[in-house]
Amino acid sequence: MRQIVLDTETTGLNPRTGDRVIEIGCVELNNRMLTGNNFHRYINPERDSDEGALAVHGLTSEFLRDKPKFAEIAAELREYIEGAELIIHNAPFDLGFLNHEFKLLGLPPFVSLASGVIDTLVNAKEMHPGKRNSLDALCDRYGVSNSHRKLHGALLDAELLADVYLSMTRGQNSLSMYDEVEADNAGITLEAVALAEIIVLRAADDELADHGSVLDGLDKQVKGSCVWRHYADA
Repeated sequence: MRQIVLDTETTGLNPRTGDRVIEIGCVELNNRMLTGNNFHRYINPERDSDEGALAVHGLTSEFLRDKPKFAEIAAELREYIEGAELIIHNAPFDLGFLNHEFKLLGLPPFVSLASGVIDTLVNAKEMHPGKRNSLDALCDRYGVSNSHRKLHGALLDAELLADVYLSMTRGQNSLSMYDEVEADNAGITLEAVALAEIIVLRAADDELADHGSVLDGLDKQVKGSCVWRHYADA
């Protein structure tokens, strides 16, 4: 399956009031593997960014002045996206802008090019209700390094989101955990796995001493015997 992880940067928050797309970043996945066939364009919006938006992405009017206009990159964007499933964090925002850009050119809605749309923000809220589910929060939750993300950038954010999406959906490419065991063991049967010898590594004396110190600290905190003492003495 071909999937495109997509992100945009814009001059502001609302295309209906004249805000425009200024950067598009796309990362291609084929059967859940990064292909390196990415799409990245800066775009001249022919207007300044709002102060708040500029603080987020840092793309100045001077930097964008010699970049192509959206009309000049629309055809190659259409060809790149055609038939793929889109993966977007807070999809209504990006799709609203891209649909508007296509409307200005008299083209069918951008979303009509895709075979489907996955909104990772919706998925994250379902998986982690009541928790922060921004891209930065998800990077922290899934161990995806974003230390180099000082400002928002469409391609960088798409790359981060691709890693987050693969982590969020790990294991979903099979309906059965037993299918995964059989595949991972290259033909080894479940019966053979069940009969395999289990090797138990005993803790060394210094490791047991360190563990005891941790339990002593827990005992002090609860002013008694912590629950782990039961298992330690069993």
